[in-house]
Amino acid sequence: MDRTLFLGIVFVAVTVTVGFLLRALMPRRAAVERLQQEVVEPGAPPKWTPKIAEWLKPAARITQPKEDWMKSRIRQRLINAGYRSDDAPIIFFGAKAVLALALPLLTFFLAVAQMREQLPVLLALTAALGYYAPNVFLIMRIRERKRQIFEAFPDSLDLMVVCVEAGLGLDAAIAKVGEEIGKTSSSLGDEFRLVNLELRAGLTRERALRNLALRTGVEDIDSLVAMLVQSDKFGTSIADALRVHADDMRTKRMLRAEEAAQKLPVKLVFPVVFFIFPALFLVLLGPSVLTLARILGPIMSNT
Repeated sequence: MDRTLFLGIVFVAVTVTVGFLLRALMPRRAAVERLQQEVVEPGAPPKWTPKIAEWLKPAARITQPKEDWMKSRIRQRLINAGYRSDDAPIIFFGAKAVLALALPLLTFFLAVAQMREQLPVLLALTAALGYYAPNVFLIMRIRERKRQIFEAFPDSLDLMVVCVEAGLGLDAAIAKVGEEIGKTSSSLGDEFRLVNLELRAGLTRERALRNLALRTGVEDIDSLVAMLVQSDKFGTSIADALRVHADDMRTKRMLRAEEAAQKLPVKLVFPVVFFIFPALFLVLLGPSVLTLARILGPIMSNT
């Protein structure tokens, strides 16, 4: 009886201890899982992306470079475009291979009966078009994302200055800016949230900020990161440095807008000459030409 009671007490103690340990570890595990989910959540790819990557993996081996530096360069460009998933390089190289083979085949079936003499040239052109089309798309995507980040960056700096002067630390200010600026610019908001997540995961502030500059590829963010790192090392006022940098960014954004406005008349010359002027001449001179033709027609026929 005593032995049974002792085993029962041991069993209850072990059960209670394991229960308390599980309750203590579950929030930590949930927090870690939530942190991992949040790391890939900004700009997360659709659920069907892994399936496409699995289908394109054999084709990606055809165009994927052997050199590690080339792979890292393409990976960097994909990150600059906002594609941070591990499946992004596979889809990129797989698309190059599939398009380089599919477009010539489509051209062959469409033009084999009509343009047999030009068929080799068409096949070569469509193969080159399919191979380089993903590169063109990637360049356009990088350019558009950099433009969005650059336009929203001065506002985020102003908000960061307000947060720092209100008494928040730089890490808390970055978290707040990422939360607020994401409502107007999802790309920049995602980058600031990733910086906050990296800081929470244990990275140093310098490393997290340099990763921010590396992911965006924007020169102004690179200069901001260098300025923040130097201010943190030498103990200077971060608020003053942010204010000066924000003023410089606003001036640069205004100058870029003025430059675009100055280029607008030159860009409008060709559409006006080739599309607007012919239609305008047709509307204005068309009735007069028809009237003259009606009057001069009998006279010319009699002579």
